[in-house]
Amino acid sequence: MLLHKTEKARLELSPGVRTLSLRERSLLLLADGKSLSDLQAMYNGIGAQIVDNLMRQGYLTGPAALPAATEPPVGVIPASAQAPSIQRPEPGESLRSLAGARMYLFDTCERLFARRDPALAQQFRDALRAAKDRVSMLDVGEAMLEEVALTAGAERAASLRERLEQLLPRTAAEQLGPFELTQPADLT
Repeated sequence: MLLHKTEKARLELSPGVRTLSLRERSLLLLADGKSLSDLQAMYNGIGAQIVDNLMRQGYLTGPAALPAATEPPVGVIPASAQAPSIQRPEPGESLRSLAGARMYLFDTCERLFARRDPALAQQFRDALRAAKDRVSMLDVGEAMLEEVALTAGAERAASLRERLEQLLPRTAAEQLGPFELTQPADLT
């Protein structure tokens, strides 16, 4: 079951609002589209209790609580059949940024390495601070994910990599779509 934030959760995460604990807020940040089991496994199993509390308090909802699709009245053309007037970004597209991806890597470093191996965590922190562009930041992230694969398994590393990819802004090549980029033909 995939969980989604409610409007109450979005208000809680807006600047200047702090009614939940840090763990509850961080779980809310990650909740949209995540599976219930993934969220419950967070914080060494305490995530299950936090998820239950957030659902009970109305911050999270499952697919059953989402509004059901209804048939349009006779004579009304459904919005999906009308020509779109504005090209809207995919959901979450506006949340893609290098800064967000960088913060995700810092957070991952803290959660996975700070207690277990403080020296390694400090190396990753220093490397992330020194990374001044996308490529160098992703190199550090890849090294971190390789370490995660060694200690926590390939599946855990793959889930972290997937989330990182969701946070990264798309490159110009990715935005073009399925077309293959080719070199100009040599006319000589």
